[in-house]
Amino acid sequence: MKRKLAAAIVIAGMMVSVSACGGDDDDSGKNAGPDSFKGQTLTVWAMDGSTPDQWVKDVTAAFEKKTGAKLKFETQKWDGIQQKITTALSESTPPDVLEVGNTQTPAYAATGGLADLGDLKQEIGADWTPSVSQSSVYDGKQYAAPWYFTSRVVIYNKKIWAKAGIKDTPKTRDEFFKDLETIGKKTDAEPIYLPGQNWYFFDGLTIGQGADLVKKQGDKYVSNLGDPKVAKAMEIYKKYASYSKAPKDKDEATPQQAEVFAKGKTGAFIGMGWEAGTAVTANKAIEKDLGYFPIPGETADKPESVFLGGSNLAVAEGSKKQALAKEFLKIALSDQYEGELAKLNGVIPNKKSLETNLKGNVVAEAIAPGAAVGGTTPLIPEWGAVENTPNPIKSYMTAVLNGKSPADAAQQVEDEINKRLAQQN
Repeated sequence: MKRKLAAAIVIAGMMVSVSACGGDDDDSGKNAGPDSFKGQTLTVWAMDGSTPDQWVKDVTAAFEKKTGAKLKFETQKWDGIQQKITTALSESTPPDVLEVGNTQTPAYAATGGLADLGDLKQEIGADWTPSVSQSSVYDGKQYAAPWYFTSRVVIYNKKIWAKAGIKDTPKTRDEFFKDLETIGKKTDAEPIYLPGQNWYFFDGLTIGQGADLVKKQGDKYVSNLGDPKVAKAMEIYKKYASYSKAPKDKDEATPQQAEVFAKGKTGAFIGMGWEAGTAVTANKAIEKDLGYFPIPGETADKPESVFLGGSNLAVAEGSKKQALAKEFLKIALSDQYEGELAKLNGVIPNKKSLETNLKGNVVAEAIAPGAAVGGTTPLIPEWGAVENTPNPIKSYMTAVLNGKSPADAAQQVEDEINKRLAQQN
């Protein structure tokens, strides 16, 4: 994913950080045990911010004790990582284990660069949360394992909400709209800051409507933006935007929405947990007024669906240490160390049962409910080109907000989407 997941947030004295392999001898041991892989070194590529020092220390100790092998972590930057991984997977000595963005996984799998982990899924993945596991499957096969995730949440100004006389956070979408209307009537604050092109929030709304952004036509994928379900999601987005004065032709980074919110004149915004830290950096005084809640859904029993951004762990098909790599994954993804990562980094783990590790982390506790009903962009290799700048779906959103019908706005950009979907990967 093209996103910045690595960040540090200090809220109410609590630290939350969010942000996810070639070597020497061949794999000789098939059954892990002390010294069964002695003399080997397993190389793991992990993204900057994904692996806290304590987690690395603990996992390394457990791995080396169990296998007798050495573990080498190599930290990578998100900028330019897709090309770097693509190149590495094509070489004769690739890294053994790689952290890959969840929406990037299908593209790597389609090249034949990732090993089939179906046996690992059977052994340790029976209770992986389905919505977070789906991105590690391509063409019916398990080419990666879900590792950690995060999503958007409502970050609000408690002082403004109190001034409007609102005592509780909303549990349904209609309650949220009513609260935004109340803020607009009873205070001089902008109820919500929502620019016209917050594309990943819109993607969550489409997931909630059961909409698909692409459809199969013969042997190729084409745009499904004209689907009435997509139109319904856009109408919901338009209702949210009606409470905002934000530009209709800009996204959440232009300007940084957290910095707008930091001025103390906005009731809420929809963003990543780390954006609260951005707001505090811009205005320390706002820290005491920060609050969080899940984006409300249509009914109180289920929050709004969200785009799940995160990372999977994969094994290079060209690695000569695949058995050893799987031993590493069994340790890293075990309840003990998956739970530890969730606790240290404030990220959503790959199992519902491990979310207890988020207790006391107010941001993560607000994000977690969306994991079970979340999803991603279309999990096909062709999708990446669609989001390249200028993103035609952002143009669609702006057109609708400026008065075009969803059907007309979709027709305006579908040729470009189809052209991008037809590009060779």
